[in-house]
Amino acid sequence: MSDPVELRDVVKTYDLGGGIRVDALRGIDLTIKRGEFISIMGPSGCGKTTLLNIIGGLDSPTDGQVIIDGINIARMGEGELARIRREKIGFVFQFFNLVPLLTALENVQIPMIFTGRLPNAEIKKRAIELLHLVGLEHRLHHRPAQMSGGEQQRVAIARALANEPSIILADEPTGNVDQETGWKIVRLIKGLNETLGQTCIIVTHDPAIAQVSERILYMIDGRIISEPPRLTINPSSNILADERRQMLLAELRWLEASIKSLERRKTKLSQESYAEAKIGYEKQLERLKKAIQESYEKRR
Repeated sequence: MSDPVELRDVVKTYDLGGGIRVDALRGIDLTIKRGEFISIMGPSGCGKTTLLNIIGGLDSPTDGQVIIDGINIARMGEGELARIRREKIGFVFQFFNLVPLLTALENVQIPMIFTGRLPNAEIKKRAIELLHLVGLEHRLHHRPAQMSGGEQQRVAIARALANEPSIILADEPTGNVDQETGWKIVRLIKGLNETLGQTCIIVTHDPAIAQVSERILYMIDGRIISEPPRLTINPSSNILADERRQMLLAELRWLEASIKSLERRKTKLSQESYAEAKIGYEKQLERLKKAIQESYEKRR
């Protein structure tokens, strides 16, 4: 059985215009074993989020190979990448990305509805089981605004597990909750990793996550290094702005793919469920586009 993640000499360069080019990743070679729990750490602007996005098929490398479960996804088109993301990868974002008009139960059902492998009764049953697994059996019918940040993140974790992916990718999963809640989320992700055996790759600044990781990858200047960086290097404002923009663009690509999947499944959903999901996605889409536009304006 092949390793779930293998990167070979992966390079990513962003052309920001005006003759400005940012080498976000510089010849990354990396193999991650099945069932590993990995943390990626490093200063802001070092390439952590870019690396996670490329592993997750939310961005493509400028050069090199990205092999997921034995398949090189580096030159795949968006349709093929969407299938890989849907079937093999679960995402946990810092800002949860739940559909605000849907309940916890409905949010967890969405990935399974898009995949279309299970009948509706089985989808609902599995969603309930997953919410029990993350300790939210009492919140099945609550909407995101009726839940705390920690509860919303647990819904997001349950959603990430919905299609039984071989890989879970999390970008700062404790970054939007308080310290105590963050530690509970760390223990939950680690427990699920041990119980379900999924490979977990987490970008974090949180030492609590690093403490429970089997392996820590340290990054600086777009490279993986063997030891924590001894010097704190303050990246330029352009690099920091680009990292923030790449994170937002990755969320935008994920959201746009979800909207396309919703449209393909329109005839199999009730009119009410379709309308609620579409309105929720459109609100998130508007928020993301506004944030991306603001990030470009700040750079001018």
